[in-house]
Amino acid sequence: MGQPESASGKVVRSQVAAWALWDCGSTGLNAIVATFVFSVYLTSSVGVGLPGDTTPASWLGRAGAIAGLTVALLAPLIGVWVESPHRRRMVLSVLTALAVALACAMFFIRDQPSYLWAGLALLGATAACGDLASVPYNAMLRQLSTPSTAGRISGLGWASGYLGNVVLLMLIYTCFISGSGSGPDATRGLLRLPLHDGLYVRVAMLAAAAWLAVFGLPLLLVAHRLPSSAETHRPTTMLGGYRKLWQEISAEWRRDRNLVYFLGASALFRDGLSAIFAFGAVLGVSVYGITQADVLIFGVAASVVAAVGAVAGGFVDHRIGSKPVIVASLAAIVAVTLTLLALSGSVAFWACGLLLALFIGPSQSSARALLLQMVKDGREGVAFGLYTMTGRAVAFIAPWLFSVFVDTFGAVRAGLGGIALVLVAGLLAMLVVRVPPRQMAPEPS
Repeated sequence: MGQPESASGKVVRSQVAAWALWDCGSTGLNAIVATFVFSVYLTSSVGVGLPGDTTPASWLGRAGAIAGLTVALLAPLIGVWVESPHRRRMVLSVLTALAVALACAMFFIRDQPSYLWAGLALLGATAACGDLASVPYNAMLRQLSTPSTAGRISGLGWASGYLGNVVLLMLIYTCFISGSGSGPDATRGLLRLPLHDGLYVRVAMLAAAAWLAVFGLPLLLVAHRLPSSAETHRPTTMLGGYRKLWQEISAEWRRDRNLVYFLGASALFRDGLSAIFAFGAVLGVSVYGITQADVLIFGVAASVVAAVGAVAGGFVDHRIGSKPVIVASLAAIVAVTLTLLALSGSVAFWACGLLLALFIGPSQSSARALLLQMVKDGREGVAFGLYTMTGRAVAFIAPWLFSVFVDTFGAVRAGLGGIALVLVAGLLAMLVVRVPPRQMAPEPS
């Protein structure tokens, strides 16, 4: 079998491994901070007793909106600025270090309402750093792969992220979160950390920060040895980034609008996929009778299945191309979503939920690989900046339609129809995207 190759044609297994490990660290930190631990700590503990009519959960949503707006504004600028491979390493290093430092600062957020604002600021800033760091990180995929291996390497990165999510969730839960009781002497986890003043969560944030530092460091150390793109670029200042970005968008629109169409289509279906993750636990508990503890177990199982799907999808992508993988995956996701809408019970939730996870991995991985195939060599930073920005720009559509369907039909279950509608729109938009022929490179035997 052929091995993953860089642009120079040499086998670079160690560089590919380092690249995938960064995704492992980043995805794990995001799961702990934004989804399962710190965000819950802020809304259910720190913000309890907050004066005023606005709930902590509402403030959490506003913090997320501000972080998303920040990413939408800065991602294209960073994309232009990191056209140079040297700048990719520098920007990725700075943003990774910031994410680690911000996560460490969460240790100081005590279980008191006065700390809510600082906690929300840290959460939003950490999420923004992670999203912005994905721009230079994704652009490095070109340096690590050939057109024939991009799908497999992209799938490996997604799989590494899912597995990192699973391992860190289990580690944090076992060592820091497990246990019951709410007395003054109550403790949590195998480390028996005190529940008082939120110490068990605050120490867990240090562990999550260390996770990213450990798994992100290999890529930062080897990034300067990655092969450079074929084109050379004159230095671009940050202030001149937006002007150059507009020139790039205008030129691409005049030359070939197909890339713009793909960015719009991918933004839609990625929003639908994100909504499945965002509302899956709510649906499982409120509609399908899953306990909160079982939802955590389901999350671990779904991450494993998604990782398997991402790897398998990468090999299928290599054989038949990225667009067929995306279209087939989205069609399957829509079918399973509509099936789940008509069923009830925990068994249906587990079966359909794991099927959804199986197809979500390939759709995400192949979308990244297809973008790389469509952009001109040396313009990866701009393309992935736009990829991130467009995804953020429409991130409100699926949650909004979820709530519209719930209110219209008077049932939480109906929200699945709103998510399915967004996925169908993304699927139909993908059908009109034209995929350029691959420039297949010979692989060593």
